[in-house]
Amino acid sequence: MTESRTRGTPVLCCRPVAVALFSVALLTGCSWVSSVKSSWMGRDKNDPAMLTEFKESAMLEVRWHHDIGGAGNNALYPAVMRDAVYAANAKGEVFRLERNTGKEMWRVDSGFAISGGVGAGDGLVLVGGMKGELAALDEKGKPRWKVQMTSEVLSAPQVADGVVVVRTGDGRIAGLSVADGKRQWLYERATPALIVRSHAGVSIEHGIVYAGFAGGKLAAIGLINGAIVWESAVSQPRGNTELERISDITSLPVADKEQVCAVAFQGRIACFDIAHGSLLWSRDMSSDNGMVLLKKSLYVTDVNGVVSAMDKSSGSSLWKNDQLTLRRVSTPNALGNYVAVGDYEGYLHVLSRDDGRLVARLKTDGSGILAAPVELDGGLLVQTRDGGLYSVGIKD
Repeated sequence: MTESRTRGTPVLCCRPVAVALFSVALLTGCSWVSSVKSSWMGRDKNDPAMLTEFKESAMLEVRWHHDIGGAGNNALYPAVMRDAVYAANAKGEVFRLERNTGKEMWRVDSGFAISGGVGAGDGLVLVGGMKGELAALDEKGKPRWKVQMTSEVLSAPQVADGVVVVRTGDGRIAGLSVADGKRQWLYERATPALIVRSHAGVSIEHGIVYAGFAGGKLAAIGLINGAIVWESAVSQPRGNTELERISDITSLPVADKEQVCAVAFQGRIACFDIAHGSLLWSRDMSSDNGMVLLKKSLYVTDVNGVVSAMDKSSGSSLWKNDQLTLRRVSTPNALGNYVAVGDYEGYLHVLSRDDGRLVARLKTDGSGILAAPVELDGGLLVQTRDGGLYSVGIKD
């Protein structure tokens, strides 16, 4: 396959780029603390909500637990395949665990500090590094290939139809051959002077790669050739200062057969027709974690930790739960009758899909759950910052 290159606007190499990491409220080149509004009366506005008792109508049980080592500041995701779970830690180890029991089948040292992963598919297990390393292993843990990307890999590589899609910290998205890691295409666009550093990667649905960018842009890219299908604006930067004008999409877009939706930090949530990128609806919202789409509803965690449900066709509000305000709530996952999120103290919270009320809670190892819970055999798979990997069952 011949390499093709698709561009947005040209990259201004002479313009310095500062990177903001809002998850820990640090700004490269400056020193500031991000404050977010809280509606809790009688408490300091920056205090996380205290957990309160509630009537449990579901039960969580740990089916198995395995310690794989810490993730550091990285949002590392486990990957679930037919009969295995793959996971990684920040120091560079990749694991294969038995799906039903959590028994360790093998452990491999990648040789570099892992910041993005785990991606799995087409017989490959993929992890990326802080210095742009990208390694592919086979399902037995044997190295298949290793390539050097242009910048740090902060998200899990995705695999579909013989193409590995990798996003790097400099805003580039590359399509690589599953067979040998050779680059087939490259998409790149201009980067604003100030951006939010995020672990957002790409979503792939029906042969299209969806990715959100700094400045609130959403792009649909052909999986096979990297050609731009359409580009639309989720949000427009607004405000008088560089900080106020940040309106980056820092989470994964979600899509089904009809529409694709994305949400921006300090911006809006918007849904588009998948064929042409025509705007279906939008509403103001700020989120740096993102959402999940299930059937007719969107479930989103906003920047304050409020979990909301919306009608996917209109954006109308179905319910909101603000009991986890400022608890650094993860991206939600929805399965069956439930919506699940993690928080900064390692609690897994389960809400009712019908009305958003809390129905169950489980404490893991006390360290933060940075990545969204992953569905596993009718329950959830959760990886904590300190390296706890938990398979959790849900019973009514």
